[in-house]
Amino acid sequence: MRVRSEDDSTARQVSGRLVPLALALLLSACASATGSSHATPLASLSNWPAGADPEIVGKRVAENFLARPLDFETGGTKTISNSEAMTWYGALRVARLTRDADLQRRLIARFEPLKRPGHPNVSLAHHLDASIFGAVPLEIFMQTGDSACLRLGLGFADRQWANPTPEGYTTQARWWIDDMYMISLIQLQAYRATHDTVYLNRDARLMAAYLDSLQRPNGLFFHGPGAPFYWGRANGWIAAALAEVLSDLPPTHPQYGRIMEGYQRMMPTVLAYQSPAGLWRQLLDKPELWLETSSTGMLTFAMATGVRNGWLDARRYGPAVRRAWSALVDELDANANVANVSVGTNPAPRDSSASAQYRYYVARERRTGDYHGQGPLTWIAVTLLH
Repeated sequence: MRVRSEDDSTARQVSGRLVPLALALLLSACASATGSSHATPLASLSNWPAGADPEIVGKRVAENFLARPLDFETGGTKTISNSEAMTWYGALRVARLTRDADLQRRLIARFEPLKRPGHPNVSLAHHLDASIFGAVPLEIFMQTGDSACLRLGLGFADRQWANPTPEGYTTQARWWIDDMYMISLIQLQAYRATHDTVYLNRDARLMAAYLDSLQRPNGLFFHGPGAPFYWGRANGWIAAALAEVLSDLPPTHPQYGRIMEGYQRMMPTVLAYQSPAGLWRQLLDKPELWLETSSTGMLTFAMATGVRNGWLDARRYGPAVRRAWSALVDELDANANVANVSVGTNPAPRDSSASAQYRYYVARERRTGDYHGQGPLTWIAVTLLH
């Protein structure tokens, strides 16, 4: 296996002639005064205590993924699940960013059997939950140059847009907000691997259409048609997708303004609903409900990405990211399993009363170690380490 290492940013070195001591002190004081307005806000995303260090936490969660059997190996599912795929993707990015060659090698080696054409545990169903699997081999291609992984991953991206709708959208779109992460990630990975803008354009046009159709005036999203509830993880999925898309979309792109506007309309409301503990709730706007970690992880990733890229005010949002990350780390057990993850769920039945729909969400089971909660921790770690 050939692993490409990323170039380190060259540290700036200070050189120059000696100056009198008094002048040196004066210049130092001026630099501190002027630099403080820029350094202070981002300080909230650095200087972590040892237990919350993003590199350590990211590697712990990646090792957790490697230590566990895949769901199909235990009979939990027949094929790789979407939550396993997005956790694998995040773990690979942690390994690359931290230059942990051993972790990277083991994550890639685990994928080797799945490269075989027609592998029974890799679904080719025309469904977004199956298509996201392609993001993993595309990440491996970008790290190793493995052409078999490139072909495999592009197959998923291209099949997703086979026989599109008259508007040019994939027929995998269900117009639930959960969709946009699954669709966005595979198309973005195809773009990142090939630099072919056809993939980026597909993604951006569909994201803008989802925003036009589904975003509420307060910036949040109902879980689905006929389910007027702000389910935390569904909002987390689309927030994470917005952050991913905006990270690659150039400001000159026709859909950039619409997507950035949707993102910046969402984040203030998300911030307003953060609990004092730093976590978000199963239903975001229901203070009586329990604190849920998968939604927190996804929303934290989206917010941290905005702070890092200057899309959000670091003074306002940086401390919120820090509270959320610290709270998530506190939810990890000794084996890096995150607690209080909601089980996956479809939108509440649309023919039910509002009170019955509310009870439907309240009754969702909590799990520990569910990949819907594990994966976002790796995404956040990568963002905080940049």
